[in-house]
Amino acid sequence: MFGIFKRARRKNILKQPFSEEWLAVLEKNVPLYLKLPPHLQAELRSHIKIFIAEKHFEGCQGLEMTDEIKVTVSAQACCLLLNRKVDYYPALKTILVYPTTFILPSKAYVGAGVLEEADKPVLGLCFKRDVVILAWDSVLHGASHLHDGKNVVFHEFAHQLDVQEGHFNGAPVLATRAHYMTWAKVMSNRFEKLSQKRRSGKKSFLNQYGATNPAEFFAVATEYFFEQPGEMKNKHPDLFNELKSFYNQNPLTYI
Repeated sequence: MFGIFKRARRKNILKQPFSEEWLAVLEKNVPLYLKLPPHLQAELRSHIKIFIAEKHFEGCQGLEMTDEIKVTVSAQACCLLLNRKVDYYPALKTILVYPTTFILPSKAYVGAGVLEEADKPVLGLCFKRDVVILAWDSVLHGASHLHDGKNVVFHEFAHQLDVQEGHFNGAPVLATRAHYMTWAKVMSNRFEKLSQKRRSGKKSFLNQYGATNPAEFFAVATEYFFEQPGEMKNKHPDLFNELKSFYNQNPLTYI
């Protein structure tokens, strides 16, 4: 019954026009939007309307929540949903937005039974399943720099796709059992190679933060897939093809 009401509500949302103010934000803050073919632009606008209607946005540390923030975040989050059957990150309820890098109290085991406490600067965080935290200046920077391989919204919402199956483990919900087999083979192989490069101090194409664990590898790979697809295809064609199949997109056609 809830599914029927949800579909009806979304149908009504989609009947509402996409405002000129929101379109101006898209064109100014999210240059990727202008590179999309017309049918994907239309799909993205529809996704944004539903996403904003269903998620709670909250400004932190004095940041006033505005439509500009909502549209800019939503557009990038929904880029990961294009050409796919989606339910708009169903576990996610709240997006908290800080004005800039925020400090996260953290604890780290440093050996010999010592637990070191330190404050950690953070640009974004996928907190459990129902909360994403973002730094607004990093959101803007990631949107405007299309080719640097760094996009905090892509990164944190890749985590959201990952956790839909219940765990942050780098294995999102896939279409078929066969795809899980090829996914595991490719992702584990590339994760291990990146880890080896980090341990040996060698340079790598992917940000070595992706060697932290398989979940971070998937999120980092997602950033590069959408921002540096040509280089990924040349350097890691197997990884490119896995992500192309998962996202059902080929950014090479519009980046």
